[in-house]
Amino acid sequence: MKSILSILCCLCISLSAYAHLGNLTGTVFDQTNNRPLQGVTVRLTGLNRATITNEAGQYRFDNLVASAYKLELSHVGFATQVVDVTVQNDQTTTLRTGMNVAPVALSEVVISSGRPHDQQLISNLDIKLRPITNSQEVLRLVPGLFIGQHAGGGKAEQLFLRGFDLDHGTDIGLTVDGMPVNMVSHAHGQGYADLHFVIPELIEGVDFKKGPYRADKGNFVTAGWADFRTRTTLDRSFVKLEGGQFDTFRAVAGVDLLGKARRSGTNNSRPQSAYLASEYSFSNAYFDTPQRFNRINLMGKYHGHIGAGTTLTLTGSTFWSRWNHSGQIPDRAVASGQIGFFGAIDPTEGGETSRTNLNAQFLTVTPGNNVVKNSFFYSNYGFELYSNFTFFARDSVNGDQIRQRERRNLFGYTGSYTHETYLGKTRLTTTVGAQYRHDLTGGRVPTELSYTRNRTETLQRVQYGDIDELNAALYADEQIQFSDRLTLNAGLRVDYFRNIYTDRIPQPATVGRARQAIVSPKLNLYYTANPRLQLYINTGKGFHSNDTRVVVPQGGREILPGAYGADAGVIFKPVPRLLVNAAAWYLWLDQEFVYVGDEGVVEPGGRSRRQGVDVSVRYQITNRTNGANFYADFDLNTARPRAVGVESGQNYLPLAPVFTSIGGLSLQTESGFSGSLRYRYMADRPANEDYSIVAKGYFVTDLQANYTRKTYSLGLSVQNLLNTRWKETQFATESRLQNEATPVNEIHFTPGTPFFARLSLTLFF
Repeated sequence: MKSILSILCCLCISLSAYAHLGNLTGTVFDQTNNRPLQGVTVRLTGLNRATITNEAGQYRFDNLVASAYKLELSHVGFATQVVDVTVQNDQTTTLRTGMNVAPVALSEVVISSGRPHDQQLISNLDIKLRPITNSQEVLRLVPGLFIGQHAGGGKAEQLFLRGFDLDHGTDIGLTVDGMPVNMVSHAHGQGYADLHFVIPELIEGVDFKKGPYRADKGNFVTAGWADFRTRTTLDRSFVKLEGGQFDTFRAVAGVDLLGKARRSGTNNSRPQSAYLASEYSFSNAYFDTPQRFNRINLMGKYHGHIGAGTTLTLTGSTFWSRWNHSGQIPDRAVASGQIGFFGAIDPTEGGETSRTNLNAQFLTVTPGNNVVKNSFFYSNYGFELYSNFTFFARDSVNGDQIRQRERRNLFGYTGSYTHETYLGKTRLTTTVGAQYRHDLTGGRVPTELSYTRNRTETLQRVQYGDIDELNAALYADEQIQFSDRLTLNAGLRVDYFRNIYTDRIPQPATVGRARQAIVSPKLNLYYTANPRLQLYINTGKGFHSNDTRVVVPQGGREILPGAYGADAGVIFKPVPRLLVNAAAWYLWLDQEFVYVGDEGVVEPGGRSRRQGVDVSVRYQITNRTNGANFYADFDLNTARPRAVGVESGQNYLPLAPVFTSIGGLSLQTESGFSGSLRYRYMADRPANEDYSIVAKGYFVTDLQANYTRKTYSLGLSVQNLLNTRWKETQFATESRLQNEATPVNEIHFTPGTPFFARLSLTLFF
């Protein structure tokens, strides 16, 4: 009892010491459009105390001795601000600070101890320095993420990250403005993630992290996750026209609907904004068979205040695309001269897809500076794809073409509540959240896999049914900043899945059900020695769900195989203009997904483990306040992916990358010239389990050059500058050509883009 009383007395004395201290809060905004700036580093100079602004552009320092302070605010692409402020005893001082756009200066990048789990230093730099010229460049903003297109540009890209062949999104969670992109139990493959409904010019930023270390991230987040953020406002209306080789044409337009006065909140009104943007693309592409690729995008967005502390962001978009494609072709057909490098065995492959989205986001900051987020989303999605992976191996007369089709309604909710408090000098940031997602396919267009001929005739239905999949989750996240150097982040997440599959092939139809829950703990530790050096250890459990059509027949077993990961990393600035982020990582999966070439699907396999090293480097070669600035970036990624419980030499994971690198040089000038020269390299990798078949690597370079003035911008984009002949996607597939007696197992590939130049003109008004 005496010891308890002593502890209580010490606690009371400690708290009384802080009873008369002052507090400092503030909001940081973009001077151009009056919008809050997230991710601004705010430092109290001389005290080595720093934090990062939240989604509302807000920051807070508590328990400050009454005195005069200097506050330094820095953010990539903005001029550093130094503000003098005086804090009084028992009072909260409130500031509102605007920041002006300025050339990127790596010397101003600060490694913060305030919210290290939320730092996005690399992505903030890349979005400012690397132009996004097409929808594929959107994905390449994630360091180490490789993509491959094997269906004429209309199908979602094949993804590679951290020793994973992710297929189309099996082990990476992708969202846009918090709305899920990945499709569960998709007609073509689990986790299918098609980002083509995003107009590249409207990307404002991307938050990402590799590994399963965030409590607010659930399904598919094993290798990592990325959340793409679209612009809240358009500073200027614009029209952009592009034209290039291979009958390529693209038109984009964005119109600011309310004007600068409404964005700035003049005339005693709260700031609000709205814009409408559209895109049309057409290309016959570089294949021997014209692709006739068409895509239409339309997007509108409104942002405004609906209360003293609440903002509303409404986003609506619709997207439609249709195309032909040449599929994967076998090495032997090209070697024999039967077809050319850009030819096709089945020229009738192709597809059509669409997606319409509605997204309502509410952000509330309470009088006590608590942050409440609520988001409601809905998507109506359509998909139809014709493919032929094996040609005549199954059916020597009609061929092996398949159709995969679905029509889906997806709706859900995400919400969170964040509260900050102090216990002495220890800052506690508590977040609790809830998430709900419901996917429904069926009605007039059930989820389907059928054998077809010439894209017109259905020969046999293999799968034909309705999917009803529900995912509900709760999570809690605690960030404890013990001191200006040491921060601990701990989280716990619980996910519940309910799967229902109505099989329509038997008559009457049969209905099967399955359900399961999974618990995912997270623990992360950060030590920030100074604003130039931070060490961290990330650990956590994640998962990817399995397809409803797989888990229901198994009675619910293997629905949610876990993934267990750890990162040991460092972020440091050895010199002011050099930023390095390096990590050694490990990831164990309870269940691997394996590509099955004869059906063009993925199915669950055995256990696997991966380990490797990621290194990202950003360097500012010149540092001129006037004139030209050169920047260099470099990402290197190694991995050792292996199956567990399999004999050595037979345990390679097909198509998993083992060494990749991305990098380039960027130029920005005050005279209006800018550009970049970039490369990407993927080393040889195994195409099958014993490495007897090799997927050949490649090295490809791209060029981008722009000249921008106040009212217009001219651009030149060149993909594959050196006209390298390369294979963008490769599979070890057993197929039979029409004149062959037996099937052959070898590399089937989609040729990569040859030299491809495009010119663009953008008008601003």
